[in-house]
Amino acid sequence: MNQRKATISRNTLETQITVSINLDGTGQSSFETGVPFLDHMMDQIARHGLIDLAVNAKGDLHIDDHHTVEDIGITLGQAFAEAVGDKKGITRYGHAYVPLDEALSRVVIDFSGRPGLEYHVPYTRASVGGFDVDLFSEFFHGFVNHAKVTLHIDSLRGTNTHHQAETVFKAFGRALRMALSVDERMAGITPSTKGCL
Repeated sequence: MNQRKATISRNTLETQITVSINLDGTGQSSFETGVPFLDHMMDQIARHGLIDLAVNAKGDLHIDDHHTVEDIGITLGQAFAEAVGDKKGITRYGHAYVPLDEALSRVVIDFSGRPGLEYHVPYTRASVGGFDVDLFSEFFHGFVNHAKVTLHIDSLRGTNTHHQAETVFKAFGRALRMALSVDERMAGITPSTKGCL
């Protein structure tokens, strides 16, 4: 398969964002967004997805985090769409359950080419560290609309809002890792050619 890397920049009146990804990375990450809790969550995507991810964002944080969080989701989705390319050879579907103490979340993804989000996370608090957790819905909407994936996110239980969010992002990373893995049958890889990759 070709190198699955992309760098995408998005510039609007509210934000200037650059996202670089390597889908075949080792989980390295670098963030400069001005939104620390989002950085912490995106680090989970990189670590658990084994995706190298760098995000640099400047936004109108003096108003609130909304535009920055949403536009990072959009730009990340665009980067995924470019890096995945024609999707030939990928497993396509991925799913993961992740617990953290009392919290448990499930994420299921399909690189279907059809954007759709089912997001069911009944957070027990409105914010963590000053971050409005409702903005995670905007992040994922931006992602699915531009990565063109079907994504189901369910928080199955949890009382600690930080734990709820963290299990969602860890499960998202692991579901991505499964969906983006190479399906040797779909890629036409036989034992005699496997070592040539």
